[in-house]
Amino acid sequence: MQHIKNLLFAKWFLIILLMINIGGSIYGYIWYSWQLEQTAWYYWPFVPDSPNATLFFSIAIIGWLFKRHFRLFEALAFVTNIKYGLWAVCMNGLAIYQLGGDVDPSAYMLIASHFLMALQAVLYVSKYDFNWFHICITAVIAVHNEMMDYVFDQMPIYSMLNEFKPQIGYFTFWLSIMCIALAIYVYRRRLLVAR
Repeated sequence: MQHIKNLLFAKWFLIILLMINIGGSIYGYIWYSWQLEQTAWYYWPFVPDSPNATLFFSIAIIGWLFKRHFRLFEALAFVTNIKYGLWAVCMNGLAIYQLGGDVDPSAYMLIASHFLMALQAVLYVSKYDFNWFHICITAVIAVHNEMMDYVFDQMPIYSMLNEFKPQIGYFTFWLSIMCIALAIYVYRRRLLVAR
């Protein structure tokens, strides 16, 4: 177990992970470009959820590389990478089910890459240094994003899933609550260990 931790926290590995997350963010923004083109500019921050999440994680890694903590970005990275990682796994899985498996191979790539998003957030749990303030700001941002997605119709467009929009919105809200609760647990656990 210590060998894995040493690997995860090695500077060279963090640099590779940073490059992967930056690359994933760029790919994600390009993937969303067609939706952004038909979206009013003031909604743009709420459309590319997963690329934003990996961007938050990239900023957290930059802090770690310089032995600093960008605590708000660490809280955002933890909550959003788990949330949108699991969300995309579930939505792409549902899309595959709806289409009877007749989907573009990229759907399977999206499932794998988004699962790894969620996994990386969990693997670095001992590295985070956020507190109640950062969790509260993150909670407001996460729940506000649900309003943008499911009240103002800014959710990622999956045409075959449009008929399930109310159910997806309900699921996503509780997924946010679960991720926020996990962040609280991580914070409280760190306090207990520090005593």
